[in-house]
Amino acid sequence: MLTALVVFDIGGLAQEPSDAGQTGWLAQVARTQAAQPRWITPVITVTPRLEQEFRYDISEQTQTNATAMEVYGNGRGPEFIPMQPFQVTVGLPGYVVHHQAGVADGWGDFSLLVKYRLLTRNENHGNYILTVFLGASVPTGSHNIGVGHGTISPTLAVGKGFGEFSVQSTVAITLPTSSVGVVGRPISHNTALQYHVRSFFWPELEVNSTFWRSGVQAGQRQVFATPGLVIGRIPLKGRLKLAFGAGFQIALTHFHTYDHRLVFTVRFPFS
Repeated sequence: MLTALVVFDIGGLAQEPSDAGQTGWLAQVARTQAAQPRWITPVITVTPRLEQEFRYDISEQTQTNATAMEVYGNGRGPEFIPMQPFQVTVGLPGYVVHHQAGVADGWGDFSLLVKYRLLTRNENHGNYILTVFLGASVPTGSHNIGVGHGTISPTLAVGKGFGEFSVQSTVAITLPTSSVGVVGRPISHNTALQYHVRSFFWPELEVNSTFWRSGVQAGQRQVFATPGLVIGRIPLKGRLKLAFGAGFQIALTHFHTYDHRLVFTVRFPFS
């Protein structure tokens, strides 16, 4: 229902005349995005681009005990550019469904992400971007669903394009506000290799890794390879577009917190 309401509101924006708002907020957003590469957001890796869209993901993963778990929403939500060069993402809590006797279903944590773009050049002037993020989560999740502690996650993100090929990469550390000895300070590194085919097709290969410096899993490292495909940005009406895709995570290391995961994503850009 929430998704429908947001899309309805975005659709209202999209119905403005094409020359409306050229000196307003949406015109500023268009100029902000025109200054950066036009790559599409990968399935897993958070893009260093500034985006304005509503996003909804669904994932299904197989746990190490061979049971299945589904997450509806995956902590995604509205992403908007309030002013240049900032982006704000509101991570709406996802709903987690376990297929395991005695394990309760419930909601995950609420999160917020702010991006600040340090420098960028579009395809005609260098084709690169450098952005810093600051993410935070609040322990609003149901019992045994959320992290159970607040977290802060500073991130560095870079991207470089070579014609129709691009590399987008992030490195982040998650800092819990309490119980560091249990949660640890995991460092995550994600890299997406994308190729733009014709108008709307973006096949990709991602490498998603996490290393735990401390906590219960201190010294452990997990790495996943994620082949995927994103299709978009398909014009719908006015400024409203559609992008969707999927990726399949495959564990490459002996240690992993789940075996594999299938992720579906849909986005409605409106800029």
